[in-house]
Amino acid sequence: MWKVSEFGELVGVSASTLRRWEQEGKLIPERTLGKQRVYNETHLAVARSLKTGKYPHKVLIYCRVSSNNQKDDLQSQVKAMEQFCLAQGVSVTETIQEVGGGLNFKRPKFLQIIKWAIQGEVNLLYVAHKDRLCRFGFELVEQLVQWGGGSIIVANAETLSPQEELTQDLLSIIHCFSSRLYGLRKYKA
Repeated sequence: MWKVSEFGELVGVSASTLRRWEQEGKLIPERTLGKQRVYNETHLAVARSLKTGKYPHKVLIYCRVSSNNQKDDLQSQVKAMEQFCLAQGVSVTETIQEVGGGLNFKRPKFLQIIKWAIQGEVNLLYVAHKDRLCRFGFELVEQLVQWGGGSIIVANAETLSPQEELTQDLLSIIHCFSSRLYGLRKYKA
């Protein structure tokens, strides 16, 4: 949370500009119990968009599978997500398909989405499950998209207890390393 002067300095505008944006209904700050204006991360994305005049416009669907053997699953995932967006009345600007592991943060199309998010170009990003975007660090990626003025919509958002999440994460790590070790065995001979 930032006070008016801190937030203005962070965004690069004056306090009077912030008050004007509030009067125009463009950027409504939160209020403390003492009625002082305070701003949070969501306000930061909006303020940067107002300052640059550049508003997020991309509505993306991101679908990923781990290996080439799952290409049929990838096509099914794409169709399901397109139907989901159609049912929501959302006009998608681009559908992105990628083959690569969820632990790999160097996937080219994933990195392009992150770049667009940082540049403030992503309005909505649709994924089937959190792990389709990334196996770990989903909250960080989500925060990057939010700072750019966008948001991520998870179509099949399942709520798990912290123990269930930890179990799934540990199982995916074990699976990843066991697959790598098994793959290295053939080179040993």
